[in-house]
Amino acid sequence: MTGITVLAGGVGGARFIRGLLGYLAEEQRSTDGPGSTVPVTVIANTGDDMWLTGLRICPDLDTIMYTLGGGVAEDQGWGRADETRRTSGEIAAYGAGWDWFTLGDLDLGTHIVRTDLLRSGRTLSEATEILARRWQPGVRLLPMSDNAVETNVRLAADIDEHRAGDLIHFEEWWVRYRAAAPATEFVQVGLEHAEAAPGVVEAIRDAEVVIIPPSNPVVSIGTILAIPGVRDALRDTDARVVGVSPIIGGRVVRGMADRCLDIVGVESTALGVGLLYGSRSVGGILDGWLVDETDAGVVADLQAAGIRASAHPLWMHDVPTTAAIAATALQTAGFRAAYPESLDRQTIADLGGTS
Repeated sequence: MTGITVLAGGVGGARFIRGLLGYLAEEQRSTDGPGSTVPVTVIANTGDDMWLTGLRICPDLDTIMYTLGGGVAEDQGWGRADETRRTSGEIAAYGAGWDWFTLGDLDLGTHIVRTDLLRSGRTLSEATEILARRWQPGVRLLPMSDNAVETNVRLAADIDEHRAGDLIHFEEWWVRYRAAAPATEFVQVGLEHAEAAPGVVEAIRDAEVVIIPPSNPVVSIGTILAIPGVRDALRDTDARVVGVSPIIGGRVVRGMADRCLDIVGVESTALGVGLLYGSRSVGGILDGWLVDETDAGVVADLQAAGIRASAHPLWMHDVPTTAAIAATALQTAGFRAAYPESLDRQTIADLGGTS
C-alpha cells in the first residue's frame, strides 16, 4: 500500500488538500520523515461539469488545480486571482452566454485548452494531466470518470422558463437559483454508461489512507460514490477511511449543502452526514469520522453505529489550522507516526494545533 487518496469536491476539498500538503511538508522538514514524499492522489467530482458557450467547464477539477497551484482567487475560493471579464461581456453583447455563470478571461484560457484537447480525442484524464503540468499541484489529480456524468436537479415547481418535473443542471440550480428552487431529487445523467477513470479504483484499493474532506456529501462525494466500482473499492481497501464533517454546530461550513441534505432526507448535522456515509462494518464507507468540538455530544451515537468518532476544532481558518485538521485525520487513520506524536510541541503550535 502506498500513499494517501482523497475524494474531493471543490472549495472545501481543495482547501483541505492544501492543508494536508502543508502538514506533510512540515513533517518532512521537522522530523526528516517521509513527509511530502508521500504520494497524494485526489479523485475529483466531475458531476458539476457542463458545456457552456461551446466550452467544457470542470468547476471542481479547476478549483483544486488553481488552489494547489497558487492561482485561485482566495476571497471566493474558486476562479482565478486578478481576473477580468471582458470576454464574457463581449459574449453577452452578442446575446449569448449565461448571465448567471460568468467566466473570467484567465479561466476561459483553461476551458479553451481543455475543450481543444477533448475534441482532438484526449480523455478528460489526459486533458487534466496536461493542464496540471502548468500548475504543478503536488498531487496526482484524477477525474472520477472520463465519461460525462452531470448532476441534474428535478424541480418541484414552475420557475422561470422551467416547469415542475423538469431536470436542470445542478450549476443552474446552485448558482442561478441559489439552491432555493424547490426540488425533489438529484439525477446523475449519464451514470448508466459511466465507469471509473483509469487509476481511480486502484488509488483507493492501494492507499494507506483514504480521506473524505469537508465537501458536499450529496452532490460532490455522493456523486463520486455513485461511479461504478468506487463504493466497492472503499469497502474492500485495506486502508482506513476517515472523513471530516462539513457540518459544524448544525451549520454548513460553506455553500448550501443543507438544502441538498434536506432533499435526500438527511439531517443537516455532523451525526446525520456521518450516518449517511455509514460504517464500513455494516456496508458503509467510514472507519473514522471527525466532528467539530461543538458537536462532541454526537460522538457516542457515532461510536454506537460502528464509526470511530472524535471531536476536534474543524474550522479551516487558514493553511496552518487546516494542516492540523489533516494531521488529526491521518492520526485517526493510524498513518505512520502522524501528528501529534511525530512533531515537537513548537511545530504543533506553528501548525495551529494545541501544544
